[in-house]
Amino acid sequence: MRAESLEFLRTLVNTPSPVGHETRGLRAWLDRVKQHAVHTDSDPYGNCVATLNPGAGPRLMLAAHADEIAMSVSYVTAEGYIHVRRTGGIDPAITKAQRVVIHGRGGPVKGVVGNVAPHLMKGEGDPKPPKIHDLFIDIGTSSRDETMQCVRIGDPITLADEFDLLRGDLAVARAFDNRIGTWAVAETLRLLQPVAAELQWEICAVANVQEEVGLLGARQIAYSLHPAAALVVDVTHATDYPTVDPRQHGDVRLGKGPALTHGGCNHVEVVARLESVAAAGNIPLQHEAMSASSGTDTDVIFWTRGGIPSALISLPNRYMHSPVEVVHLGDLEKIPELMAAFCRSLRKDESFKVRV
Repeated sequence: MRAESLEFLRTLVNTPSPVGHETRGLRAWLDRVKQHAVHTDSDPYGNCVATLNPGAGPRLMLAAHADEIAMSVSYVTAEGYIHVRRTGGIDPAITKAQRVVIHGRGGPVKGVVGNVAPHLMKGEGDPKPPKIHDLFIDIGTSSRDETMQCVRIGDPITLADEFDLLRGDLAVARAFDNRIGTWAVAETLRLLQPVAAELQWEICAVANVQEEVGLLGARQIAYSLHPAAALVVDVTHATDYPTVDPRQHGDVRLGKGPALTHGGCNHVEVVARLESVAAAGNIPLQHEAMSASSGTDTDVIFWTRGGIPSALISLPNRYMHSPVEVVHLGDLEKIPELMAAFCRSLRKDESFKVRV
């Protein structure tokens, strides 16, 4: 990966962007995309758009959510310990004994999620997995008043883990879901900028908010932009590690390219075009089948305003919704290449419609 692009990815992943408080992550994204877009904008809830080739023809939306799973301050005990609520798919069992950062109004506050030593639990039988209300955070204070001088109810909390290279092209971080998506749509603009005059559609790269709590920002921005088609970028579960059954979850591997999802919200003609441009550009693809829903913003974008032809492009991700998500940078680089090839293939007079 280009050194500049890798540094942008590192910055995005390391910049906290908890659900409902995505401003810092969005600012880092806007600082990057404004170098390659004609103009940028944001709506009342923070959904951000960077536009290339405005007014050239039909509008294509390249969408990815900017938020990460997190927690928030819910209750403080008399002794100063903090209890939390989850915002998104936090797993309490793997959140114990983690370092965290509470994003208070006065600045970041360091803390740890407390964990009872096994020596103190002897004779109690097999411990049960904790519930979210069982977790507590210790910030080193000794009373409720002292804690409340540092934080307030509702302050967001993220884990402290940051981006690192594991081995070769494998990277590890807490929030590849879905900073890889906002990275990919920004990188697509970078690839397209030199050929912008040749593009026959308007291209809108979008970083939308609050996906992890109900696909909310995507609903807002898809309605506002009303694109003629949309490509959505997110992560998907890699199934190439112990205890995961590919008979149940499909065969998706790191290092084998991005994955296309088939069925449901994924428009057959948009998917077919992606497959065509991937074949022409020697871009490797993997494939997934879906049942009722994809679990991504594609689920709400595709039915907006009577139907937006949409497709989901996913990056294989091991250990999703954990502090140690692992991805292959080679797979990630192929996503903006694929989307840029799709954009270059579009003709002003065409539309995507199922043939019946």
